[in-house]
Formats: sequence, C-alpha cells, structure tokens
Amino acid sequence: MKRSVGMVGLLAAAMPWAGLLSAALVLGGCAATGASGGSSEIQTAFDETDERRRARIRMELAVGYFEQGQTTVALDELKHVIAADPSFSDAYNLRGLIYMRLNDVRQAEDSFKRAVSLNSRDGNSVHNLGWLYCQQRRFDEADKAFEQAITNPQYGDRAKTLMTQGLCLNRAGKRVEAEKSLARAYELDAGNPIIGYNLASLLYDRGELQRSQFLVRRLNNSQLANAETLWLGIKVERKLGDRVAMAQLSDQLKRRFPQSREVGRLDRGAFDE
Repeated sequence: MKRSVGMVGLLAAAMPWAGLLSAALVLGGCAATGASGGSSEIQTAFDETDERRRARIRMELAVGYFEQGQTTVALDELKHVIAADPSFSDAYNLRGLIYMRLNDVRQAEDSFKRAVSLNSRDGNSVHNLGWLYCQQRRFDEADKAFEQAITNPQYGDRAKTLMTQGLCLNRAGKRVEAEKSLARAYELDAGNPIIGYNLASLLYDRGELQRSQFLVRRLNNSQLANAETLWLGIKVERKLGDRVAMAQLSDQLKRRFPQSREVGRLDRGAFDE
C-alpha cells in the first residue's frame, strides 16, 4: 500500500499554496520496497519477512495517525514498527517528518539520515532531508540533497523535488536558478497547480509578466483557482494594464473568497504586499 502525506490537502481549490511545507514533505511508499545497506537487489513482496510484514501493518497505522495530526500516537506506533524491524527505512523517514512537525531539528535530521543509510535508493528521505536543510538556511547542503534525489534513476517524484529545489533556491536569493528548477518541474508535471502557481509567482517577481500571465490564467480558468491564484492574476493584469480582466478577477475573488486576506488587500489597494 502506498500512501502520501501532505499533498492531497494542497490540491483543494480553497487551500493556500504559498507555504508548501505539506507539499514538500511527501512520504514515500509504505510497501516493503526498500533495500537495506549496500544491497544492489531491489526487494519485492517475495522477499518480505514476517518481521517486515508486521512492521508494515503498524507503519500504515502510524501514517494514518500522522495524517490526522495525532503526532504522539503516530510516534508511538513507529516505536513498535522499529522494534519489529529496525531495518525498515520508511519508518525513519516518517519519524523525521514527525520530528520536523515538532520542531526537533536534530532528531529529524538523524531520522532522515538513518532512512537513507538503510535504503540508498530512498529518494523521498533524501528529498525531505533537503527540505529540512532549506528550512535551516543550509542552502548548499539542501541543494546537494535535492540533486541526489533528482539524479536517482529509481526516484519517481522528480517534479516534486525540482519544485522544492526551486523554492529553496528562491529563498537563497538565487532567482535565475530557482526559475530553471521550477520550469523543469513544470515540464515534467504541467498539470500540477502548485508548481504552476509558484512558477507564475516567481516570474511575476522577476517582471516577466507575459509568461506569468499565461500560467496564472491557466490556473484561474480551471476548477483549481483559489484566493492566491486570483490575487496573483489581479496583480499581473494590473501591471499589464488589462483593467477588464482585472475587474473580472476581482469580482470572482470577492464572490468566492469574501473572507480571505486577499480581499482585504484588494480593498486597501495593497498590491505590493
């Protein structure tokens, strides 16, 4: 069984996409797919031991509790998982996410590193380690981790990691490099609204208004428009001088999201906030 933590909620139209912490922290598959240590052979269901099977069942419970925000209960379940099978790399990956949520950086870093040491193919743990480094402003280490995940031929979430790398590079003040990473992510997953929004936002900040307009119009003409995408669209159309499009988006923002902070900004004319 494969479960993801964090991505689903951010795909809802009414959810904000600017922070993206949940989008970045995506837990890998909970099936017994990892290889321990330096083994070169991919593990399959045939190789699953009784210990791993018991651990996997408890692991699924832990993921469920984590998704529900029951952090302490999830951590307790993970103790059972690790006791049953100390080589289960996914358990350490989830433990890292839990400690990140608890703002325990040292334990989170140790957990992700342990996951990677147990399964060198685990791109999700490397990705999460990179995001942890980025949050600590350890940008060089973050970039190396993201590149390690991206260049892993068995890693299937390159678009996610390229997006996160782009956000981190932007945070580091490297906007040209950030745009390249986000553009590569968009090439791989053009239908992902989170990637599209963040690339459009970066292009707006860099003054590339026509390209930003193309991306944000695509979002706002879909069912995935939210207060943030509409607000970005309003700012883009204002800069380009299209008052008709700006008025249409403003009406939509006020009608659909009347309590949003973006409506407050619109009413104040605070376009630079």
